Amino acid sequence: MHDAGLDAMLKPEATPARFPEARIRLLVVDDHPVVCEGVSLLVHSSTDIVVTGSARSAEEAVAVARQTRPDVVLLDLRLPDMLASEAVKLLRMAAPRAKIVIFTAYAGHRALKAAMEAGVDGCLLKDAADTDLVEAIRRVARGESVYDARLDRDSLPGRAPKMPGPELTRREYEVLRRVAIGETNPEIAEAIGLSRNTVKTYLQSALQKLGARNRVEAIARASEFGLL
Repeated sequence: MHDAGLDAMLKPEATPARFPEARIRLLVVDDHPVVCEGVSLLVHSSTDIVVTGSARSAEEAVAVARQTRPDVVLLDLRLPDMLASEAVKLLRMAAPRAKIVIFTAYAGHRALKAAMEAGVDGCLLKDAADTDLVEAIRRVARGESVYDARLDRDSLPGRAPKMPGPELTRREYEVLRRVAIGETNPEIAEAIGLSRNTVKTYLQSALQKLGARNRVEAIARASEFGLL
């Protein structure tokens, strides 16, 4: 489904925002503010890394990436509006030179495989020590691929065939995520700027793809497939 809003966001920015000079410009994308703040604190003492932006959704990340031109992006595996596998593609268009590293708490999550296949430059677990994180950012910025040794080997590039599962569109996933946190169709419609009927259509489409008869089954099946 074509989304004119995303096309508008992906148009080149004429005047990128200015930040203090640093060799490595870092963008942190995570819907939990404590993670963004924590990363900023961890790299604060580094003289060659600066956090030039943060975002809580993929859509916001695209806009921030266009403005700040990051060298490295730390990207959460699961965002409110889409999974990392789709966000990677949009970030590549917004900031083609950026290195993208999945930053997740889920070493064995089934959505990792799709994220790896989208073409990332590494994957780190969120409980990594600060020295490990700083050094990993430096290595990725130099062009190396960095993967946490504790990751499920089946999720690493080239290790296993793609995990079977339904392919939800961005809007289907966004609606399903909001259903999972208990929002009603009217609440979802207001939150993401769609009509109630459109939200209902996206939800019914997601249920059909998941083979679910109702919301409860849809959430359970989505969790089984590693989508939630």
